[in-house]
Amino acid sequence: MGSLFDTLGWAPLLLSVAIMALAGFVKGAVGFALPMIAISGLGMLLPPQLAVAALILPSLASNLWQALHQGPREAARSLRRHGLLIGVMLVTILITAQTLTLISDRALFLALGAVVTGACALQLSGWTPPDPGDSPGAAAGVGLAAGVSGGLAAVWGPPIVLYLLARGTDKREAVLMQGIAYLLGSVVLTLAHLRSGLISAETAPFSALLVLPAMAGMVAGLRLQARLPQQRFRRLTMLVLLLAGLNLLRRGLMG
Repeated sequence: MGSLFDTLGWAPLLLSVAIMALAGFVKGAVGFALPMIAISGLGMLLPPQLAVAALILPSLASNLWQALHQGPREAARSLRRHGLLIGVMLVTILITAQTLTLISDRALFLALGAVVTGACALQLSGWTPPDPGDSPGAAAGVGLAAGVSGGLAAVWGPPIVLYLLARGTDKREAVLMQGIAYLLGSVVLTLAHLRSGLISAETAPFSALLVLPAMAGMVAGLRLQARLPQQRFRRLTMLVLLLAGLNLLRRGLMG
């Protein structure tokens, strides 16, 4: 951990704590966007591989709460219902994550920027795909898309959110299913990057350090949830993230 502080300096590391607290606050307030905020903010301060590594443990901790807050029985029921989508996503994350350390910084900035910008643009447009019904092909396709973006950028939510919106899924079920998918995705991503070497004796303590501000921010967001104008706050968050995503694309294009 000491060598990481020496390499990066204190300012980027303290800003990383602030960014993770903000990401946790937004997740607590509106129920999503912790990975997108974290990867957008950290990607402007840190090397892209380190930004992804830093996100892994805070994401795991926040998703554990989201997945289990309705109880293990409800979580198991949701897992059975969406097993194909989640299974394809997990396998794809495991495979895709192994390529992360082989990708250049420039290509990774482009990938991160594309994921964040595309996700925000879709959220802001209000576009909803047609209802695919109970099609196994659609579920597998969504799992594949979520797995690729999750393996590369630790952001797997947008394809799943769009799928649940298209299916007209009840809000309670949608939040639960997302929690299960994100938790299992976080577990697999952690295991995958233990294998790839992205999580190491140097990066793991940094990621663990960011768990506390993420969870503190999430608690604060949950307490203020009822007082916030949800739609306005969500739209503003997406606009800020869109600008951050475009900046990541700029870094990838300009080197």
